[in-house]
Parts: sequence; structure tokens; C-alpha cells
Amino acid sequence: MRRPLITLVALIALLVGLSAPASAITGNYVEDTEHPYVGLVVFYDADGEFTHRCSGALLTPTVFLTAGHCTAESTEAVTARVYFQQDAGVNYDPATELDPVSGYPETCAAGTLGVTCAMSDQLYDYGFTDFEGFPNARDVRDVGLVVLDQPIMLPEYGVLAAAGTLDGYGTQRGRQDLTVTASGYGLTESNPVHVTSFRERLMASARINNVEGGLAGGFTLQSNGNGTGKGGTCSGDSGGPVFLGGYTSNTIVAVTSYGLNAWCRGNDFAYRTDRAEILAWILATVEESGTAYDDVQVV
Repeated sequence: MRRPLITLVALIALLVGLSAPASAITGNYVEDTEHPYVGLVVFYDADGEFTHRCSGALLTPTVFLTAGHCTAESTEAVTARVYFQQDAGVNYDPATELDPVSGYPETCAAGTLGVTCAMSDQLYDYGFTDFEGFPNARDVRDVGLVVLDQPIMLPEYGVLAAAGTLDGYGTQRGRQDLTVTASGYGLTESNPVHVTSFRERLMASARINNVEGGLAGGFTLQSNGNGTGKGGTCSGDSGGPVFLGGYTSNTIVAVTSYGLNAWCRGNDFAYRTDRAEILAWILATVEESGTAYDDVQVV
């Protein structure tokens, strides 16, 4: 539900089904039926009350990758529920605040627990700093994990790109137009007049324009989404995977992190997962969690 929004003055947390962090797929988007392991994750506090929602992707039947600002202790979230239906919240009724088909955001519909819905009380973050280190991208540490109580068995899962996969892209002549695809359940439109949210898994492609200089700092993937003929991210897409290449790619190089515009326009920023230290943290955390499904793939 969240995607950090950073202004020149401060980091603003918007709660429009998300927080200031990442948002939803916008612009030139299509329904994402290519990545059934991309899910809509809902978080709850110690009293079981809804706190926020984000997006993310399964790396194994139980290991769900998302953003650190989604799972951090500062959110007060202690448990989570993840929905994997492409239309997980499409039938959401504002009056009842419930989707009667999927159960979003309060329950798993009958027959879906362990099939297209799962619970978790294991939330981890890579030392997320609430953007205190911004604009030093290294210090943001915006990566998180949710380990599910029930495995979701699928024919395929997301795979992590090897360390250094993006090194050099966006700065070398002739390589600035590398395509990436973002997937998530965030807002599809946000402007001063209205906000549109389908709570549906959508995806859109963009072009990398920076991974090393400026705000990127070697830890952030900056792409030119949210423009005419382009697709970008918005609130609710936080934690959603950014795939290397087009719509059919399963190789994750980053997770949606933040934007600089209140209305989800301009460049998008995703926290890179193809860093050796981040890959090491993911693998170590999975091992420590005790999950029986620890075969995270790195390619």
C-alpha cells in the first residue's frame, strides 16, 4: 500500500491505501497475468487492526520479498496476510470495507488459505532507516521479507538477479534504454481531483536512466516512468518487483521504493536487490527463519 514520497522538505507518508512509500502501476499498464507469485500484502498491528498494504513477490513457496518500509518496526505491523489473486481487491466495497470474493483485507476466503492466500507473523527488514539517510541511497536499506505460515505452491517463482547485474547500466553510452517491468497492486491514477485504485495486479514497462549517479548512488534503480506512453509506479506498489526486461521476465533486480512527486509522476525509484550485501542478507534471513522452503534462486 505504500511507496515513500520524498519532497525537498521531507518524506511524506500518504495513507490512501498506502503510505508515503511506493505507489501503484500507472500510465501505459496492462493486467499482470504473467507473474502469479506477485501478491498484495496487508499488514496488521498487535490488535489485529489494518495498518497498510504493499506489493511483493514470492521467491519460494514461503519467502515473500517486499520493501523494508513495508515490514519495518516503525510501521507497528506484527502480522501480515498476502493475496495472490490477480484481482485480489477488485470487488472491494467501500461501505463494508471488504472484498466479498477474496476476503481482502480482513480474511482469506473459504478454500483459499494455502492456495491463493497466506498468513505470516515473521516480518523482516534490512535495517530500514525511515529514509533518514536520504539522499544517500546506501543508507535507505529499503528491502524486506515476509515468511509465510502456509506455502503457496506455484509452477514458478521470482528469481533474484546476481550481484552487480545492473552495474554500469544507465550511465554507459548505448545502454541507457534497458527495459525494466514493474508489477504491483497500487494506485493507477493520483491527482488533485481524484485517486483511482483497482487493487488489481498490473504491470508496466519503463526505461532505466540511472543506477549509479545522483540519487541512485549505486543502490537505487531510477527509471523514467509515469509519462506519455510510459508506465510507472504509485502508492500501493511499494515492495513490488522490478523485473529486468519485458513482461515475461522473472528476474528481479529491485523492489519499488519511493517517488518524488505527490501525484506519482516523474521518475520512479526502486531499491536494488542485485547488491552482494543485500543478497547475502536475504539468504541469511531465510535460513534463520527456519523455513523448510529455502531454495531462493539467484541467477
